[in-house]
Amino acid sequence: MSTSTPATTTPAGSTTNAPRTGFKERVNGLPKGVKLALWVLFAVFLFLLPLLNIPFVTTEGSDFGGVLFTVATYVLVALGLNIVVGYAGLLDLGYVGFYAVGAYTVGVLSAEHASLPWLLSVPIAIAIAMLSGIILGAPTLRVRGDYLAIVTLGFGEIVRLTLVNTQWLGGAQGISDIPKPPGIELFEVPSIDWSTGAPVVDLDTTSTFLKFGINDFVPYYWLALVIIGLVVLFDVLVKNSRVGRAWEATREDEDVAELMGVPTFRFKLLAFALGAAIGGLSGALFATKSGFINPQSFELILSILFIAAVVVGGAGNRWGIIVGAIVVSYFPERFREFADFRVLVFGLALMLLAIFRPQGILPPRRTLRAKKADERQAILEEGEASA
Repeated sequence: MSTSTPATTTPAGSTTNAPRTGFKERVNGLPKGVKLALWVLFAVFLFLLPLLNIPFVTTEGSDFGGVLFTVATYVLVALGLNIVVGYAGLLDLGYVGFYAVGAYTVGVLSAEHASLPWLLSVPIAIAIAMLSGIILGAPTLRVRGDYLAIVTLGFGEIVRLTLVNTQWLGGAQGISDIPKPPGIELFEVPSIDWSTGAPVVDLDTTSTFLKFGINDFVPYYWLALVIIGLVVLFDVLVKNSRVGRAWEATREDEDVAELMGVPTFRFKLLAFALGAAIGGLSGALFATKSGFINPQSFELILSILFIAAVVVGGAGNRWGIIVGAIVVSYFPERFREFADFRVLVFGLALMLLAIFRPQGILPPRRTLRAKKADERQAILEEGEASA
């Protein structure tokens, strides 16, 4: 027995038997082996990116490995903030506070006072950042909307001012000589030189596989990539669980979720704690790579950039906020040769995006469904009015 594709009617009244499919539907239709191979190739490309020296992609005037590490740090921060803003629907304008807590915990434990090994100080930094999220969220998550934004904004400034005025934490001078992660000098990693017009393998490089030095930031980028992969896997599992459904219900309508038996306060507090933990982890990586931190490294502008990455990419879509973090962190560095004009152009680009694409570059499916529903409702109302 043969089957036929149901015909669809176009606005002109004609019919077609070929349903339209988007890029995502085509990718989902591929065999599992092909999709796995594509993911592996993409991961290999990301790891080789600082060594390929691709023209028009590699930054000029700054170390490309360091730029990629900064981008990876922003991606990690955006993944954590997306749990708070995109999943639970809570506006956090002081996320840099958790970032600073993670960085200073590693600095205090490994360099300033305790001299603990790096592999032990980082988990402690994650735990303390999570605890700070619980301490902040427990009394403040009773408020909503703008009031919550004001409270979290104050938290970020309180952390910074505490760091400035506490000599035990280094005061305004900060903390220096933060140790590096343990590494092994296995072999030199060659890069590709495009200056001759054709790709040539350059064996005279300073990148050493799994050796965390002072001037070579490529191993730090590789470490951040591994951590991002683990966090993304954790994000997928949590989002598809009962916890993710509870966050979605709380975000859409907290009062209705309460009536349906969802303990919204507990799940909001959990979102705050998990987001703070990922923010603390990102801060710990930043302190490890920098080797020196002070309160000026955690000013309010960072919180604005973090929230901009989530909003630009599309709050609630993990792949969208990754793109948003890349846009916010990479393009200002890529066009550094334009000096101060790059900030002006970057600001204008954000304004245009907010006007013409307010839902973000890659918004979640629920946002697209709501937009289509609003458009259909507007067409129906227009038709009724003209009739």
